[in-house]
Amino acid sequence: MQTFLRGRDMITTQEFTRDELDTIMDVAMDLKRKRALGLPHAYLRDKVLAMLFFFSSTRTRGSFEAGMAQLGGHAAFIESRTTQIKHGDTTTEMGEIFGRYFDGIAIRHVDWGVGNAYIRGVAAASRMPVFNMQCEYFHPHQALADLQTIIEKKGDPRGKTITVSWAYASSYSKPQSVPNSLILLMTRFGMNVRLVHPPEFKLPTQFLDQAQENARKHSGSFEIMHDFEAGITDTDVVYAKSWGPLLTTQDPAEDKRITDQYSDWIADERRMAMAKDDAIYMHPLPADRNVEVTDGVIDGPHSAVFDQAENRLHAQKAVMALTM
Repeated sequence: MQTFLRGRDMITTQEFTRDELDTIMDVAMDLKRKRALGLPHAYLRDKVLAMLFFFSSTRTRGSFEAGMAQLGGHAAFIESRTTQIKHGDTTTEMGEIFGRYFDGIAIRHVDWGVGNAYIRGVAAASRMPVFNMQCEYFHPHQALADLQTIIEKKGDPRGKTITVSWAYASSYSKPQSVPNSLILLMTRFGMNVRLVHPPEFKLPTQFLDQAQENARKHSGSFEIMHDFEAGITDTDVVYAKSWGPLLTTQDPAEDKRITDQYSDWIADERRMAMAKDDAIYMHPLPADRNVEVTDGVIDGPHSAVFDQAENRLHAQKAVMALTM
């Protein structure tokens, strides 16, 4: 267990050692146990978290706000469009000033080619830790909650297979941050990771290379596949969600044309039956119901989505308690 993570930013799990990630999991499990038993755990009494949103949120805002309150602190919701941030506050100004007002800064900014750089700019100027609530490349706290869920449902993740698959959605072109974070984190824990997607929905090469190296170091495997059903066959975890073809096109009309070619990529009961009998279905939510996944799967006996959503609370509390 690592005992000194104070002041650390959480922008991507790739910047934490395996021992440090194990520590986060240990603390997340302990905090979940304490909440179940009604035991107080006000480790961040009188501390305040700034939550800066450039992109709408449900679970992220709710879990960070509730988490800070349960840790004895307070979370301040700040919306970029209704503040002077929209009118020209720079990343240096935000880091310098909010780093003096607050004890931590959490930011959600998913604009392609902008969000991650913004978060890193604030972090470079802040004297307090900065937390990535999702950028265009990473969603680290979601991935940590996903890891916690897999450990709870499947035990030791080493040697287990997770299928991280694209699925069709018609609502909007979603960020690539969840699949990027999943392939990077699960390969650190010795899982056999299958990344499955149509050819146009590839992920950045640098993250693919990092996932391959993670798998080599931690005795897992990393495989890229383009057949949805082959990717699901005999897997332990089905994690099927949509993301945009952002490395192929950033034109909305072309994006829709490409995406609509694969409207049959839906996680349905027939495909779920191809996985192992005790496989679990995961999704970060919200899902496009009966487009991305059928009601029968997301509400069915294999679904872990509500436990997964709950674990956002516990994993985030662990990161904040250890770093703030």
